[in-house]
Amino acid sequence: MQATIADLEFMRVALTEAQHAAQRGEVPVGAVVVADGRVVARASNRTIADCDPTAHAEILVIRDAAKICGNHRVLGATLYVTIEPCAMCAGATVQARIGRLVYGADDPKGGAVKSCFSIFEHPQINHRLEIISGVLAEESVALLRDFFAARR
Repeated sequence: MQATIADLEFMRVALTEAQHAAQRGEVPVGAVVVADGRVVARASNRTIADCDPTAHAEILVIRDAAKICGNHRVLGATLYVTIEPCAMCAGATVQARIGRLVYGADDPKGGAVKSCFSIFEHPQINHRLEIISGVLAEESVALLRDFFAARR
């Protein structure tokens, strides 16, 4: 599947969230949940601020979207995230029944979509979703590269 114009627009919103994380000293990852063509929730990493190793952008945005939708399932929604989700976040995506996942850069050190693991392809997973990768990947990589270069 190819990314749409709307996918590019919503990924730019996720990139803005990632920039906010970087400004706060957090690893620059941003996420957005979209349903029916509108942003339902947006978040960025808060692991340091919250002293919470589970406060990844994807987890936070899925929690917010579920509360806003009034259902623990965010059926048919699209999750946009600037980097390939880790195993925890991929699992949350399944549990929330997200319909589509659109992400930017692959994560060769911890990605659970295709880089390190292929969680969504496991035959025992009871939910399938559409996955589009590489959307504005260069911008996502640049944010991460610049963030870590500034810390060295």
